[in-house]
Amino acid sequence: MSTQSNPEIGLSINAGDIATNYHDIGDGSPLVMIHGSGPGVTGWANWRLVMPDLAARHRVLVPDMVGFGYTARPEGIQYNLDTWLAHALAFLDALNLTQVDLVGNSFGGALSLAIAIRHPERVRRLVLMGAAGVSFELTPALDAVWGYTPSVENMRRMMDTFAFNRDLVNDDLARMRYEASIRPGIQEAYSAMFPAPRQASVEALASDPADIAALPHETLIIHGRDDVVVPLANSCRFLELIPRAQLHVFGQCGHWTQIEHASRFSRLLLDFLAEADA
Repeated sequence: MSTQSNPEIGLSINAGDIATNYHDIGDGSPLVMIHGSGPGVTGWANWRLVMPDLAARHRVLVPDMVGFGYTARPEGIQYNLDTWLAHALAFLDALNLTQVDLVGNSFGGALSLAIAIRHPERVRRLVLMGAAGVSFELTPALDAVWGYTPSVENMRRMMDTFAFNRDLVNDDLARMRYEASIRPGIQEAYSAMFPAPRQASVEALASDPADIAALPHETLIIHGRDDVVVPLANSCRFLELIPRAQLHVFGQCGHWTQIEHASRFSRLLLDFLAEADA
C-alpha cells in the first residue's frame, strides 16, 4: 500500500528527535488521543471511527507512540513508561500545546495517567478507557496480546478477544492487521516491549495509588463490562482513587468501547469535555 493511499499515515513531526506520525483534524480545544498496545496498532486504526465526530468540536491529535505504527523506532531505544512519557511530552512541545484534554486507551490509559500525575499542568481533563495503570493480575487475553507471534490465525484469535460482538472481526480485517504487524521492524520492536514474564509489564505501567489519589483533574473512566483483556475492576479501582472521577460502563462491550459503541462513546466524551469549555 502506498503512502498516499494508506489512511494510517498522516503528518510527521520531530518530537524529541523521533519522527512521529500523527493525525491532526478539526478546530477547537486540543484533544490528544493515545492508542493501545495491540500488535500492528496505529493511532488511526484505534480511533478512526470517533475522530470525525470529535473533530466537529475539537482539534483532534492522534500520534503513533514510539515503537508503534508509522513513527520511527530509533536504534537502541528502551521501551518503557519513561520513554513513552518523554515522547508524549515532546510531541506536545513540538506542537506548542501547553495544555490538552487527554484520552488514553488501555496501554494509552496508563501513559495518559502517568502524564497527568507527573505533569498535571499539561492536562485539562483526563479520560481513561479500558486502562492499565494500576496493578492487576495479568489476564490470559492480555498475555496473548503481548505475546503475539505473527500469523493470520493468531491475529484473528487475538482480535476475537477484543470484541464482544464477534461480527466486528472477519478474516479480511485479521489479514489487514496481520500485514500491519509484519512491516519491517514492527515485530522486533513489539516483542521487546512486553517480554515474558508479562506480569512485570503490568506492574511497570502501574502508577502509585497515592499519586493517583492526588490527581486534581476531572476524570472520565470508560470500560466495557465484558472486557477480558483489561478487567473492569481496574476502572472501579480508578473510581475509588480519583477524587473527581465518574465511571461509565457499556454492557455488551469488550475492550473496543470506541469501536463497539462509537456513537455513544463520542457523545459521552463530547458532553464531558463541553463542561470545561462552558
